[in-house]
Amino acid sequence: MNSLETAELTPRIWGVGVLCRAIADALEARFNPIAVRGEVSGFTRASSGHCYFTLKDPQGQLRCAMFKRSAQMLNFAPKDGQSVEVFGRLGVYEPRGELQLVVESMRTTGQGTWFEQFLKLKAQLEAEGLFNADRKRPIPERPRAIGIVTSLGAAALHDVAIALQRRVPHIPVVLSPALVQGADAPASLLQALQALSAKPELDVILLVRGGGSLEDLWAFNDDQLARAIVACSVPVISGVGHETDFTIADFCADLRAPTPTAAAELCAISQADLMQQVMGLQELMQNLAHRQIDKCSQGLDLAQSRIGRPSQAVSQQVLRLTRLGQLMHQRMATHTQACQHNLLNKKVQLERALGQTIQNNQQRIHRAQLRLGLLDPKLVLQRGFAWLSDEKGQAVSSINQAKVGQPVRATLADGVVDLTVSSKSPN
Repeated sequence: MNSLETAELTPRIWGVGVLCRAIADALEARFNPIAVRGEVSGFTRASSGHCYFTLKDPQGQLRCAMFKRSAQMLNFAPKDGQSVEVFGRLGVYEPRGELQLVVESMRTTGQGTWFEQFLKLKAQLEAEGLFNADRKRPIPERPRAIGIVTSLGAAALHDVAIALQRRVPHIPVVLSPALVQGADAPASLLQALQALSAKPELDVILLVRGGGSLEDLWAFNDDQLARAIVACSVPVISGVGHETDFTIADFCADLRAPTPTAAAELCAISQADLMQQVMGLQELMQNLAHRQIDKCSQGLDLAQSRIGRPSQAVSQQVLRLTRLGQLMHQRMATHTQACQHNLLNKKVQLERALGQTIQNNQQRIHRAQLRLGLLDPKLVLQRGFAWLSDEKGQAVSSINQAKVGQPVRATLADGVVDLTVSSKSPN
């Protein structure tokens, strides 16, 4: 093989940048300018004003960039799932070696397949009443425990955990991990939600996930998950995606939060707020107590002002009492003389009556002593009688109370005799 043939078989060695530039030139010559129809996915607007998104259809996808100058001319806000037609120039983003379409203008051509499915399911569930506001339950202000459904590796879990630790560190949290993206995510979310719904200690459940494109959040547009949210035993707060993202789960939840962090902030009154309420109540009680004290003090001041200086009234009362005292002294002197005479007569009568009463009482006492002496049991015992009692000291007055062989005690006039019943017979 000669040198000419060897040179023809050896491929040219390109520098990477040079090759990218050559491909870009080839695309420029072959396709540009170009119009492309597809579905918007992953649309983002940078702080610079530039927009980045993916244009896709069932056969492929194409990365797109729309710079601020062109984005300012849009008459609508592009959303994930929209079907659009874009006009621009196809090229290569050389720093990454990626195929890129620089969009110069865009117009809508109808809603994309994902969005159409979303609207269809939304209309169906809304007709069934799953979105009705009157069936949604209020979120408890002071839950006993909080449940969370999300992925273990999700940034949303980190955000929610930080928010709960900051706001309600005193409330227990139960995590039920689940997939939040992919074909198996709806069943995983459903299982995790039902597991928390069976826990009686929970008072609220957070269903959360970070932002993403329409298809990234598609697991939260599942009809079975929507029905499980409605049937959950406790209120559910959804915090899926960003503020501009909406899913079927948001409409079914008892409360929709714009972000996962917002869901954590809405699920309970913060510890700081509770302390502020307590301080407010304490201040209110102090104010009420001070008002009551001030009111009573004001009443005392009013009473004191009505009384005024009492010296003049006291002087008048002293004069009146002096006159009444003189009158009373005169009347008492007159009545005292009459009373002394009456008392002397009463004394004589009382002494006579008292002497007669003492004499009569002495006679009655003497007669009672005679009668009482006649009733003395010892007199009966002195005549030969005995008083029988059993071992408990109870009197035995009938043969029915005694048993053969039973010990009895006979009390005589001068002592006692212990006996045993040997036999008994009626009279």
